[in-house]
Amino acid sequence: MTEDERAIRQVVATWMQASQSGDTATVLSLMTEDVVFMVPGQEPFGREGFEAAASQPSAARPQIDGTNDIVEIQILGSWAFTRNRIDLNITPPTGEPVRRTGCTLTLFRREADGRWKLARDANLLMEKS
Repeated sequence: MTEDERAIRQVVATWMQASQSGDTATVLSLMTEDVVFMVPGQEPFGREGFEAAASQPSAARPQIDGTNDIVEIQILGSWAFTRNRIDLNITPPTGEPVRRTGCTLTLFRREADGRWKLARDANLLMEKS
């Protein structure tokens, strides 16, 4: 495993840990300024949209638990992509847990400081019963 692959795997692991603990600041530090997220049923959105959704008071945020398994990593210069299989249980503050599972295709970019950050994400998670 190369140093770049280890660094990208660490970004994915840190993202999951921070998401599960509600650490929005850490999640934001792992994405580029021009990040784009694509999810089913919505227009693509960027960092501001992500931050707005994540800035709810902690009592209003859903609890997230699950796994993010990297199926493939390809590194192409200062860009890389991963294909991931994600399985999440999302429990809203009021309501029943929802299970979402599926795949993502994520592009990472090595920034000027050498750190890999999430730049584009196509999330194909679907609700499962």
